[in-house]
Amino acid sequence: MKEINQLKQTYQNIETSVYDSKELGSVAVAQRIAQLIRKKATQEKPFVLGLATGATPLGVYAELVRLHKEEGLSFENVVTFNLDEYLPMAPADKNSYVRFMHENLFDHIDIKSENVHIPDGTIGEEEVVDFCREYEAKIASLGGLDLQILGIGRSGHIGFNEPGSGLYSLTRRVKLDAITIKDAAKDFGGVANVPHEAITMGISTILNAKRVVLMAWGESKAPIVKKAIEDEITDLIPATYLQYHSNVRFVLDNDAATELATTDMPWLFGDIEWNDRMIRKAVTWLALQVQKPVLKLTDEDYTKYGMRDLLEKCCNSYNINIKVFNDLQHTITGWPGGKPNADDTNRPAPSEPAKKKIAVFSPHPDDDVISMGGTFIRLASQGHDVNVAYHVSGNIAVADEDVLRYAKFIKMFNGTFGGGDSVAEAKLDKAVEIIKNRKPGDLDSPEALEIKGLLRRLEAINADEFVGVPEEKVTFLDMPFYKTGTVEKKPLSQDDIDVIVNYLQQIKPQQIYAAADLADPHGTHGVCFEALIAALKQLEGEAWLENCVLWGYRGAWAEWNIADVDMAVPLSPCEVDGKIKAIYCHGSQKDNVLFPGEDKREFWERARDRNNATAELYDKLGLAEYEAMEVFAKYDFRK
Repeated sequence: MKEINQLKQTYQNIETSVYDSKELGSVAVAQRIAQLIRKKATQEKPFVLGLATGATPLGVYAELVRLHKEEGLSFENVVTFNLDEYLPMAPADKNSYVRFMHENLFDHIDIKSENVHIPDGTIGEEEVVDFCREYEAKIASLGGLDLQILGIGRSGHIGFNEPGSGLYSLTRRVKLDAITIKDAAKDFGGVANVPHEAITMGISTILNAKRVVLMAWGESKAPIVKKAIEDEITDLIPATYLQYHSNVRFVLDNDAATELATTDMPWLFGDIEWNDRMIRKAVTWLALQVQKPVLKLTDEDYTKYGMRDLLEKCCNSYNINIKVFNDLQHTITGWPGGKPNADDTNRPAPSEPAKKKIAVFSPHPDDDVISMGGTFIRLASQGHDVNVAYHVSGNIAVADEDVLRYAKFIKMFNGTFGGGDSVAEAKLDKAVEIIKNRKPGDLDSPEALEIKGLLRRLEAINADEFVGVPEEKVTFLDMPFYKTGTVEKKPLSQDDIDVIVNYLQQIKPQQIYAAADLADPHGTHGVCFEALIAALKQLEGEAWLENCVLWGYRGAWAEWNIADVDMAVPLSPCEVDGKIKAIYCHGSQKDNVLFPGEDKREFWERARDRNNATAELYDKLGLAEYEAMEVFAKYDFRK
C-alpha cells in the first residue's frame, strides 16, 4: 500500500466545502456572515469584517443586500476593512474598489459611513507608510478581524499579496505581479493602463483574523485552488500560508474543485459508488499512473492503488480492462453525424436520419473552428445541413489598428475606383477620428464597435465557407447581454434566451454543438451555454426536440477529461491543416490577441497541441494511434 499512502499523505490541508454552483456557495457564505453579525449584535459588540473585491464575492454581497432588505439584517454594528486598493486610484474611477464596494454593497445597506475603511488610493508616496500603520492600528483597536473573506488570484495571491510575499507582512505598498496586471488589463482597456502598484493588507494581517473564508468559482481557478490546498506552504503561492490558520475554510463550486484529489481521485479516500463513468475515470487514471495500456493492467496494479473493492465488484482485472477498453473504443467515430446504413448500437450518433439538421453554436466568431474545426469539415463533407450561430459579435476583442488598416484600404479603394457611399464613409471617418484621439481607458465609440463587429463577421463567414458552410447558413445572434462595449457584461435576461429560442425553432436541429468551456476566463462561454440550456428547457415538449442531442465542446482554454468524453472524432493530418487554415481566417485574432489569457500560444497552436495530445492519450491507453482528435461530451438538457 506504499503507493496509495504516498498519494494521500499531502492532500486536504485546508477544510473545504463544495457546492453545486457559485450561487449556492455565495448564499452559504452570506448566511454565515449574517449569523455572526446577529450574534455580535446581541452582545452589543461590533462585528469586524474584512472584505474583498472582484467578481468572486459579488454573489455574497447580493445576498447580504437581500437579507438586509427582506429579512431585516442590520449592519449598524458592522465595521468593515477592505483588503486592498490600486495605487494611484481616484475613488470615482470606474475601476476603484471604493466605487465597487459602494455600488455592490454599501449603498444598499444601513452601515455607518464612519465604519467603512478602504485603503486610500490617492495618498502621496510620502504618506503611504503612515497610512498603512494607521490601518493596522484601527484593526487592532477593534480586537482584530472577526472574519476575513477572500478570493484567490491565478498566481495564488490573496489580497494583493503577490508571489514572494512574506509570512509576517502587514498592510503595505506593493508592486503588482505581471499575471495580476494581465488579468486586470481587460477592465482597464489594456495592460498599459493598469496601475502597477497597490496598497494591501499583509499575510500576517489576514492570518490574524479569527476566521477566514476563501471563495473560488469556475474551472479557471481549479489549478491554483489545488495548489493552495494540497501543495507545501511556499511564498511563491501566498494562499498556501492559509494552511497555518486554525479556522479557515475554502468555499468552492464544483468546477473550482475539479482538480482536488478528493474530487479527481475519490477512490483513494474511502468507499465510493462504482458507476460506469467512475470506473472509466479510475481505470484511465491508473493506466497513466503505471504507464500501461488499459488491457495490460493487473490485479496487483488495482490493489496497490486503492481499487480492491472494484476488483471484487468485477471479479478480476481482465473483466474491468475489457469493459473500459470497449467503452473508450465506442467513443471513437469518423462519422459525428452518424454513419448511414450502419449498425449504430455502439456508435455515439445514430445512423438515421442519414442527413441531419445541425446547429453549431459559437460564443465568439472563432470558437467553433478553434474547438471543432475538423468535425465541422467532416459534418459538411458528409452532407449534413450544417447551420452556425454566433452568440456575440466579439467586437471588443478587435484592436484599433485593424480598424485603421481597413479604413485606409476603403479610402484607397474609393479613391482608385470611386463611387463610395458618402454616409458609410462619413461613419468610417468618425470612427477613425475617435480612435486616433481617444485616451487610454476610454470606451470604444458605437461607430468603432460597429466596424469591429463587421470585421469579425467577415472573418467568421470566410472561415465557415472554408470548412464547407455557405454564408446563408450563418447567423449572428447579437445577444443583448454582450452589448455594453466593455468586458463587463449585463446579466443574462429573457431577451437573450428568446433570441436562441427563435433560432432553434427555425432550424429544428437533430444535433446541437455548443461551447461548454466553462474554463473561459472571461465568462462569455458560460453565459452563452447557460442561455442555450435555458432556451432548450423552455422548448420542452416540442416534437423535434425529442430526438435532438446536445454535444458540448471545449474551446481554447481546456479539454475534456477522458472520463467525460462521449464522442471522439479522429482527424487526419490534412484535416488538422484544414482546421488551422480555418482559424487563420480570423485575422484579427492572430498574432496580437487582445485577451489571450495566460496561455501565450496563438489559438491555432493551442488547438493543434490539444488535439494532438488527446490522440496521444488514447494511444497511451492502448487505442488506435491517430494524428489528432476532437472530443465532445453529451449533455442531458432535459434534467
